[in-house]
Amino acid sequence: MRHCNTWTLAVIKNIQFSADFYEKLPKKPYCSDDLGHGVIIRPKSTAIQMQYIQHNPPCLITSLVFDIDRSDAYFAWSDANLPQPTWIAKNRQNNHAHVGYMLATPVCTTHRARQNVIEYLAKIEQAYSLALGADRGYTGLITKNPCHGAWENHIFGVEPYELNYLADFVELTELKTDLREVSGLGRNCMMFDTVRFWAYEAIRAFISGSYDGWHREVLNVAVNANGAFLEPLPYSEVKATAKSVSRWVWRNHGKAYAKFIERQAVKGRKGGLVSDSSHGGKARSQQYSDLRQQALQLHIQGIKQKQIAIQLDVSDRTIRNWIKKRKVQA
Repeated sequence: MRHCNTWTLAVIKNIQFSADFYEKLPKKPYCSDDLGHGVIIRPKSTAIQMQYIQHNPPCLITSLVFDIDRSDAYFAWSDANLPQPTWIAKNRQNNHAHVGYMLATPVCTTHRARQNVIEYLAKIEQAYSLALGADRGYTGLITKNPCHGAWENHIFGVEPYELNYLADFVELTELKTDLREVSGLGRNCMMFDTVRFWAYEAIRAFISGSYDGWHREVLNVAVNANGAFLEPLPYSEVKATAKSVSRWVWRNHGKAYAKFIERQAVKGRKGGLVSDSSHGGKARSQQYSDLRQQALQLHIQGIKQKQIAIQLDVSDRTIRNWIKKRKVQA
């Protein structure tokens, strides 16, 4: 009788999870039975029958998924003292797995929501990825379908997680800013910052023209910023971010330029601290690193190398070397 009750509870748990997972899917997810042949878009009633599926709708995070390419992937969450996942979909041949955490409240990534919420989720994702030893190159677009029999699926029956609860299990750190290391939601945050900081100043040259022309220029900058990542974001997210930034800055161009002036003042104060000779070689090394990052950001925005050199007060050759080095490393 006890065995029968346990089996019944397991069935109910799996049915409930399948219903929740299906409900949160995009209306027409990317899906595939063989990633070697690419992905296709299908209604979710068809996509749910395929081995791989897009779990998050465009510009909305309903679940965090981590790709663990090790034979002990199933135990990674336990070894890292993390909470039970919502599900694990494991490859029977090599035991590699996708580990999923469903969120109680989905997070919008278009910055219609508060920026600090997106950054908070991005920091949680970064911390969990590091703790699990997950693949940092995983884009998070497609997951092993935990409702498909091709995988060994484990459903844990836990309630969807609040962000604060997930954060209690890890130490949150600042998001990576090196273009070689930025991944996951960190890309959304970095692209948004790159585009909006450019837009705060650039709006002065466009405000006398049409909004459509301004929006096209913002979109171009967003596309360039996205192209710098080793694993770019989907174009739908680039468009959404560009639309959000262009609208806000157009409507609030006075506030936007004030933000630009404020940011320049903060950067100036930081530069003064870094240049303090009492910090010696370490300070100079940090200043050099900061200049290089600024140069790469300006390059992403489409600024010409000569103009970057003038703005940062370094030689043209130095700028060329920094940009060339980034392309080689990418």
